Amino acid sequence: MATTIVPGKRGKKSRRVRLEDIAEKVGVSLSTVSRALAGEKGVRADIRQRIMEAAKDANYAMPTPVAGKKVILAASSAAMIDYVRNQFTLYVLEGLRDRAQALGLDIVTRAVADQSEEKVVLEEARVDPDVAGLLFLTVDDEGMLDATRSFAKPVVLINGDDPMMRLSSVTPCNRSAAHLATDYLIRLGHKRILFLMRPGRRTIDRRREGWQDAFQQHGLPCPPDLVVPVDDWLPELAAQAVSDRLRKNGLDFTAVLTAGDSLAVGAMMGVQQMGFTVPGDVSVMGMDDLPQAAFLNPPLTTVHVPMRELGAVALDLLRDGMTGFANPARRVELACYIAERQSTGPARN
Repeated sequence: MATTIVPGKRGKKSRRVRLEDIAEKVGVSLSTVSRALAGEKGVRADIRQRIMEAAKDANYAMPTPVAGKKVILAASSAAMIDYVRNQFTLYVLEGLRDRAQALGLDIVTRAVADQSEEKVVLEEARVDPDVAGLLFLTVDDEGMLDATRSFAKPVVLINGDDPMMRLSSVTPCNRSAAHLATDYLIRLGHKRILFLMRPGRRTIDRRREGWQDAFQQHGLPCPPDLVVPVDDWLPELAAQAVSDRLRKNGLDFTAVLTAGDSLAVGAMMGVQQMGFTVPGDVSVMGMDDLPQAAFLNPPLTTVHVPMRELGAVALDLLRDGMTGFANPARRVELACYIAERQSTGPARN
């Protein structure tokens, strides 16, 4: 017997309540709803109350308020050295503190040079009920990372990452940024591009990998001798490395890409001290786009890294963990772009 299909209405699935629904009901903007539910400042008390009531009536999954809580920022010795010498750490901290102020969070800074100091900080965070989470700035040490992977409170890494993917992290897009910079130089006709770096950190290794990726993409050789290591981020060491290279091999390169702007300053010094010009004989390009880059002679072409945004996004990631939302660890990479100035030009014939 044939089966007759009787047309009828299908049951509708209940639609998840969105912030837009609450905004429409209360008659306010989406950003106002977002700030009110997050406990941020800048929302009138009566409007905040109406938003909270509308969210409750709609069975919206309300985040736990974080205002008034403390977050410990544990800064490694590398981060503290950078704070004294350059502005990278400074601007990360500015972005972090601006975001913390908007969220009503208190940032408490602690220096952690080794695992013993880290242990003290973790114990402080464990016993203090007002500490809602921790941020680790510029940490690569595996022992230090391992101690935090099973910590009871949320932890987020800034300017570093966890190779085991147990901890969330925020970094610049180091590999693709260096690829972008090298591709820029190759398109200017450069085929012999030195990569000047201070080894030792995964983030810097990724910049070296991005430099190599661009050579491979263009089908160009990338011999190991194009990598020039230095022992520290001091411009004087970079200048010495470049001048030594020129004395030994002559001008066997047409461009230098450095893993940081401070090394680019030294690279220009080394080239000029040996009687060559930038960019006439050698193009020099940095990474980070620190403020002084625009005031060098010539002004430095570099890769702009969103330093302030690193701190802000890291705190937002931490807040997700603080409010109890179950999310897997995430590795967030922020986009970078080239700040083109006068230290680069077409390759010499």
